[in-house]
Amino acid sequence: MTLSFKTLAGTALAASLMMTSPLIANAQEFTLKVQSSDAAGVPNFVIEQEWAARVGKMSGGRIAVEMLPVNSVVEHAETQDAIAAGIIDGHITDTSYFTGKDPAFGLIANPVGAWSAPSEMLRFVEYGGGKELMNEMLEPYGLHFIGAVTPGLEAFVSSKPLDGVADLKGLKMRAPEGMVQEVFAAAGASPVNIPQSEVFTSLDKKVIDAADATVFSTNQAMGLHDVAKHPVYPGFHSMPMLEVSVNKEKWDSMPEDLQTILEVSVRDLARDMDAQLAMKDMEAVAKARAEGGVTIHNWSAEERNKFRKIATSQWEKVAGRSENAQKVYDTLVKYLTAQGMI
Repeated sequence: MTLSFKTLAGTALAASLMMTSPLIANAQEFTLKVQSSDAAGVPNFVIEQEWAARVGKMSGGRIAVEMLPVNSVVEHAETQDAIAAGIIDGHITDTSYFTGKDPAFGLIANPVGAWSAPSEMLRFVEYGGGKELMNEMLEPYGLHFIGAVTPGLEAFVSSKPLDGVADLKGLKMRAPEGMVQEVFAAAGASPVNIPQSEVFTSLDKKVIDAADATVFSTNQAMGLHDVAKHPVYPGFHSMPMLEVSVNKEKWDSMPEDLQTILEVSVRDLARDMDAQLAMKDMEAVAKARAEGGVTIHNWSAEERNKFRKIATSQWEKVAGRSENAQKVYDTLVKYLTAQGMI
């Protein structure tokens, strides 16, 4: 049962006072309680637990990371405040959960249409200004951003052949409210808000022709390809960024070698998560092709760029909603332009 935020904050304060004792300070050991946005047992959480074990080995036991499943200490949208208060020490979570605090979090977390592969997003974060932006936005809230990971690019479910932007015109499709709907509408589609649980029935009864659902392997496991036999894979529209962040005071108290270990380990976690989850998708794709009856469409780089250019007009609307959102927009567009992606 999740305890109240105030109760946990009081407990955290008492614990922090105890941690100021010279004995503990001299031990140079750090325990990090990190809450995930994933449930216990799902592949993402298992991969995160493996990362936690590696950090312990890499640091010679000087860092102990305890991975906690979603909502185990606080609700998933409260982790940012809980880290600042010392209730937990860090999180691996979707940055868009904090869009209510600043629209910039939603824009950097999932700029719809920006990425066609995890490597593109990770390059932006590490070398294109994303990491610096995240710390500029998070540090006022008492957090330090270590790095980013992602569960991968979502596939697109369709009962009609889709080989490019032109095929989206008039397409009846399911999309969640917000920027995803706005981008698809700007591309000529007719998006509607339907719960994930109703996607199969809506496709089967031809209420919709297509859907923004999730990754290929999960879409297949849910039977969506039985009623929508023209999936687009790899997808072209959505890939969430999961941030790995910790309490800034705790980060600042760590020696440089331990900070470096965490930074390098998160880069490895990103590669590990991408590789393991991509393997599941590729196995599902191979099975779908072997069984027949499904035609998998893969958009060209040119068509992906067309969709990305349409998406930028919607990013620009978000940019006007806060100073940080404008910084995200400017940095993102500059990076994509330099990379020849728009």
